[in-house]
Amino acid sequence: MGKLVVLLVTAFVDMLGGAIVFPLLPFLAERVIGHGPLWTLLDSVGLGGKGFCLALLLTMFAVAQLVSAPYWGRVSDRIGRRPALMIGLGASAIAYVVFAFAQSLELLLLCRLIQGAGGGTVGVVQAYVADATKPQDRAKALGWVSASTNAGVAMGPAIGAWVLGFGVSAQALAIDPLLKFRGPGLAAALIAAINMAFAWFFLKESHDAAAAKASGKVVRRSGDALRRVVSHSAEPASRLIWMYGITMGAFMGMNTVLAFLLQGKFGVNENTIGFFFTYVAVIGVVVRAFFLGKLVTWLKEPRLSRVGMVMLSVGLFTMPLAPNIPMFALCVALVPLGTAFTFPCVTSLLSQVVPQHERGLYMGVQQTFGGVARVLAPLSAGFAYDHIGHSVPFFVAGVIVLFTIPLGLGMEQYTKQAHPLETPSAA
Repeated sequence: MGKLVVLLVTAFVDMLGGAIVFPLLPFLAERVIGHGPLWTLLDSVGLGGKGFCLALLLTMFAVAQLVSAPYWGRVSDRIGRRPALMIGLGASAIAYVVFAFAQSLELLLLCRLIQGAGGGTVGVVQAYVADATKPQDRAKALGWVSASTNAGVAMGPAIGAWVLGFGVSAQALAIDPLLKFRGPGLAAALIAAINMAFAWFFLKESHDAAAAKASGKVVRRSGDALRRVVSHSAEPASRLIWMYGITMGAFMGMNTVLAFLLQGKFGVNENTIGFFFTYVAVIGVVVRAFFLGKLVTWLKEPRLSRVGMVMLSVGLFTMPLAPNIPMFALCVALVPLGTAFTFPCVTSLLSQVVPQHERGLYMGVQQTFGGVARVLAPLSAGFAYDHIGHSVPFFVAGVIVLFTIPLGLGMEQYTKQAHPLETPSAA
């Protein structure tokens, strides 16, 4: 079985488990809000609203991810991609067990921290793809990985809805309504454990760390790479990382309060939210699997990423303006289209402008900047939703994406030279 095929299966199953529980998170959080010392503390300072509490849960994932991402990327460059990936899969299984038995906001925060620490290996997956493909095929291959994860997103919510309340009697649910979430959490944990076993037996190493070390190439420290992105922001790698982080922040800001918007405008609840996620995910799967490669060949990564950002901006801005579900469906369709064209292209470009022996490190740094955005954007969006206006997070997100487009202008010239970070001009 080819490396890329095994990675696609692993990514699909990993996202399947996450998609079982993630759509249910706002509704479980809503039931534990109002209880426990953490909520009492937040409420005492005026931050006890459900929008901010959900944003805090999302932020805990991002905090753990931004701290761990460059570390796992550097580890994968030094000892190999496979060990880092195995740790991430194991962390997911543990996090879902915590979700299954969460009875408080504190336990949900613990769940998100564990999952985020394992989620720091996303950059490792991207480096794995870059190792296994030619530069001209990377955006397409990254699109396939995105398609596999979107397929998991499409199927996961349906499974989550099916096992909601599984094995729990009506009498027990009347006493403790939180028991209905135990089935999805345990199902996701079982899937994660099976996925870990599959990867253990079939996923082969893609990066020869020993050969890179023998050649005398040294992987710089994570902190040095992070500082370089800030201090040399005009470099192509830095610009791409800023593009990824800012755009991811806009997307996550929208995602933080989306369930509440759907609930308030159209009466969506935990029993029907899965249909929305499935609709969005199916669009993402189809675009990434069947159209992304052809569009990359036609437009190339820099131009296609700009097209994607325009589509994402329009989709984010118009979602709260939709008067009914059909119009909302048209607006929200621009979001998976925009992300399908933006994120794989930006990541592919990054893999082409950094040295091969530091690919994992810089993919991890990219995830760290994405993690910072996942911290700031959900908190800002949750606060804005609670205190300024329900539509404000969507409008702000759309404008931010639009203003990020200039960072990618002229990127074509850098993909024609080998590893700009190794040239004297980048020193």
